[in-house]
Amino acid sequence: MVGFELDEMQQMLRDLARDFALEEVRPNAEHWDQNSEYPSKAINTAHEMGILNLHIPEEYGGPGLGSIEEVLVNEELAWGDPGFATAAYATGLACAPIITGGTHSQKDKYLRMVSEKGALASYAVTEPGAGSDVAACQTQAVKDGDEYVINGSKMWITGAGKADWFFVLAKTDINAGYAGMSGFIVDADTPGLSLGKKENNMGQRCSDTRSLTFEDMRVPAENLCGGSESGGWMNAMKAFDMSRPNIAAHATGLSRAAYEHALRYSGERMTFGKPIHKHQAVQFMLADMKTKIEASRLLTWKSASEFDAGIRNTESAAHAKRFASDTAMEVTTDAVQIFGGYGYSEEYPVARLMRGAKVMQIYEGSSQVQKMIIGREITKDL
Repeated sequence: MVGFELDEMQQMLRDLARDFALEEVRPNAEHWDQNSEYPSKAINTAHEMGILNLHIPEEYGGPGLGSIEEVLVNEELAWGDPGFATAAYATGLACAPIITGGTHSQKDKYLRMVSEKGALASYAVTEPGAGSDVAACQTQAVKDGDEYVINGSKMWITGAGKADWFFVLAKTDINAGYAGMSGFIVDADTPGLSLGKKENNMGQRCSDTRSLTFEDMRVPAENLCGGSESGGWMNAMKAFDMSRPNIAAHATGLSRAAYEHALRYSGERMTFGKPIHKHQAVQFMLADMKTKIEASRLLTWKSASEFDAGIRNTESAAHAKRFASDTAMEVTTDAVQIFGGYGYSEEYPVARLMRGAKVMQIYEGSSQVQKMIIGREITKDL
């Protein structure tokens, strides 16, 4: 029999994350967004509470928990504020390819930096001309003795301005397509690495997003991650199987927050002598929101539980990420509609949530890329 009950530890962890979101995130979310302020203090507090980077193995100082525990926490953090959730999770994404493809010494150094010292990290794959088409990557790494010399640039890198180290994808063989892509761990203070300006994004403005430029940047050969030069692409994609359930959880938490604001307002706003939730048009909107939030959560839990069970979850993670992200955009748009003119004002939180929802359909593989993955998975045996 399939069950959806959480055990005592999972319930306590979720409640801890929810209390943190209520007490530390929500009271500051508007300020962070308006001032594009990175929530360093709150991220440090979350780290000290033990609710970040739950996937780091115990061997390297982490909690060694599963994907299910991570998605439970991440839904609550995004319920508090999606910008905070993205900023806080950037390190988790960068850790994923180290967990899946790093050497023992790499894990012992870089994962322990995160788990024990609260270090921050960023995942640097996207380029100005290579977003969804990762194979179009132009950043090159050339072997020179016991070092690699890296030249190129990255774009839209979450947390770049705060990172202590980066996971970087570069081509060691420019003509080999995916097989020529290699992963590297790069310390933030490496000579030849420079940061661009903080991007002025539509939403999630507290998340520090920048470009990176590499000019004759030398990285030790021992920092090659993924088992071999040709292993970078596959290892980077394995990391997405680990991370996408968490992005789906972020989208679910964001949707839930917008729905709860809209539901509460629908009981306060009176038109034609009754609360607006008494009007069928509004009630149906609320019903659709709730159904899709429930479906988003179940898809998320399924993909997370498959990962924990050692089942290849590429398809289920794509279902969860695509559906939950699209739902977040729909739910926040409808929440603004229920608020009417007030929803269009930044004085009310649904406007900020709607702005924050859009990027969820874009980053970590757009909704269209998720459809491509699903299509590939369901037709590969035909």
